[in-house]
Amino acid sequence: MNYAVHEVLQFVEENDVKFIRLTFCDIFGMQKNIAIMPSQLARAFEQGISFDASAVRGFMNVAESDLFLVPDPGTLAVLPWRPAQGRVVRFFCNILYPDGTPFEGDGRRILKDAAERAQKQGYSCKFGPECEFYLFETNEQGYPTYTPQDNASYCDIAPADRGENVRREICLTLEEMGILPETSHHEQGPGQNEVDFKYADPLEAADNVMAFRSVVKAIASKNGLYASFCPKPLTDKSGNGMHINMSLQKGERNLFENFDEHIGGEAASFVQGVLNRAGEITAFLNPLTNSYRRLGEFEAPRYISWSRQNRSQLVRVPAAKGAYSRFELRSPDPACNPYLAFALLIGAGLEGISQNAALCAPANLDLFHANKAQLETFETLPQSLEEALEKAAASHFAKQVLTQSTVEKYINQKQRECGAHRKAGGTHAFEMEQYFNDI
Repeated sequence: MNYAVHEVLQFVEENDVKFIRLTFCDIFGMQKNIAIMPSQLARAFEQGISFDASAVRGFMNVAESDLFLVPDPGTLAVLPWRPAQGRVVRFFCNILYPDGTPFEGDGRRILKDAAERAQKQGYSCKFGPECEFYLFETNEQGYPTYTPQDNASYCDIAPADRGENVRREICLTLEEMGILPETSHHEQGPGQNEVDFKYADPLEAADNVMAFRSVVKAIASKNGLYASFCPKPLTDKSGNGMHINMSLQKGERNLFENFDEHIGGEAASFVQGVLNRAGEITAFLNPLTNSYRRLGEFEAPRYISWSRQNRSQLVRVPAAKGAYSRFELRSPDPACNPYLAFALLIGAGLEGISQNAALCAPANLDLFHANKAQLETFETLPQSLEEALEKAAASHFAKQVLTQSTVEKYINQKQRECGAHRKAGGTHAFEMEQYFNDI
């Protein structure tokens, strides 16, 4: 919604709003917030609300610790699971230095810059993420266990599927917040679910991912469950992916329309640009040591390739018509920072167009069951977070899109995670200790 500041202030006054959450995320995609009272909202719009940025991973140091949150009025949303009397609303925020200049580590700013570069070149991108998550039971104290809510599988129904009421509540809550879910279903793993929402402009789509995570967590908790977005919470079951659907428009025309029949032009170059940079940006699309247990199994890709409809590929072109014509990137997982991920994908695609890159031949075979000789012809995605970080560190492209400072801070923190992982023997149990309660 394109609310003006005065409309927001009026809404807060007239709708019994008593609590305001100013939301942002660190460079790793972990959501944070500061709560203010309604009397402080006008000041927040005019001056921002300060916070200790040295306490947020990847932001500032103790000597220069102040940053300011300025709410984006267009992101006003009532939180439906909070009390109807004395309402709670949420804004996503822009992050500024004390002198008012944008903070270079603000993911929303990075994504806005990428989208503006596309617009200046005559293009606009649409994103439609598909987010998977597991629902686990909790113990008597309310803490999560590793026991899935059910033993159902893909598209099962009740009573085998015990998550349908939770998914329904999630979808209705998203609708109340102005986010449009399109489909929901049980996924392949026990207790695993998926909700897909309507495609949107890049910044709105990334905001929607952040909102979606918080809604899923809140509704699961309300139902006595724990929702996990860990890429691979169960070693022998499907991992959680966040497939990213992208389309590219020039004027009113979707350049991916009829792409499955007539491959070529700017759409083909855009896809090749993403394929060219796939290895360098994997550390941002798959940010945990646990992420690499998912890749190459249960329809998660391992090789840098593309094809029509084929779910064993990194990129597939679904059978779709009109506004829903698009390509799907299948490697990302929901632990990623969507702002950084979307910015990198826009940048890679635009680079492909600028180079008039020719799209490589499609891999029209099942890569999960191909023989060794066939597989040796394909480049692989990084096989570990350490390998992915090495490629990111050497990537001039990533530093250009995200800024050198952001990339360096990101890599330094992730290298420490890798070191702790190595020291612990690289076990799945250690990964669960590190990530399960946070992701």
